Amino acid sequence: MKGHLSPPPSSPSRVHASGTGPVFCARRAAGPHPHRAPATRAGRIIDSAFTHYFNPRYDPLALAVREATNAGIREAGIDVRLGDVGAAIQEVMESYEVELDGKVYPVKAIRNLCGHSVGHYRIHYGKSVPSVKTADQTKMEEGEVFAIETFGSTGKGVVYDDLECSHYKRNMDAGHVPLRMPKAKELLGVIDRNFGSLAFCRRYLDRLGCKQYLLGLKNLCDVGLVDACPPMVDVQGSYTAQFEHTIILRPTCKEVLSRGDDY
Repeated sequence: MKGHLSPPPSSPSRVHASGTGPVFCARRAAGPHPHRAPATRAGRIIDSAFTHYFNPRYDPLALAVREATNAGIREAGIDVRLGDVGAAIQEVMESYEVELDGKVYPVKAIRNLCGHSVGHYRIHYGKSVPSVKTADQTKMEEGEVFAIETFGSTGKGVVYDDLECSHYKRNMDAGHVPLRMPKAKELLGVIDRNFGSLAFCRRYLDRLGCKQYLLGLKNLCDVGLVDACPPMVDVQGSYTAQFEHTIILRPTCKEVLSRGDDY
């Protein structure tokens, strides 16, 4: 399991000591709510993530993604090509291996997941930062904000959607869509007021007191106002890890906005 899983309160799922799991942190750094007047939408989002686990045997896997992210941060800069950032990430990531139960697994960069630029209240916006070497000649530019996000796996290094969806995100590019279902209209208002462009899960809706909202949520997804973000997995039995920091490219330096003493 790579991510996008937040089981509802009724789920029998448990966190096991033998597994790994990503912890995502996205918060508004400054600015007002995105659904007020357009002229006031000056907020910025800091996006970061790390992998939590209980067994030290996963230390090399966690170290691989952390050092790969740091390599991407070092490589990033004004006029740097995105494909070159991906090459630096892949080189570091795939220099690691993990021994599990007497078998050695090479750590592979998950090639169909990327970092991304971050816009005003848009957590995924514009440019993609690959985790592997590509021919992408797109350049980073002064003033841009990027989430340098890397993913490593002991499996095939490719993830696909699977299992029941629990994560959703408002489609900020969708235009006006007339809604005939009252529950869908009501739910869209709750989403806009409480989450804006940030992803949310069904557990959050439960905490807000929403009742019998599944049909309304399905309707919002069907008409394109909300995007479903199902869990992403590699091959069964593999282990994945993730590490992410947000940077801003200033005229004379790059600043890691999400780094602290403990992370």
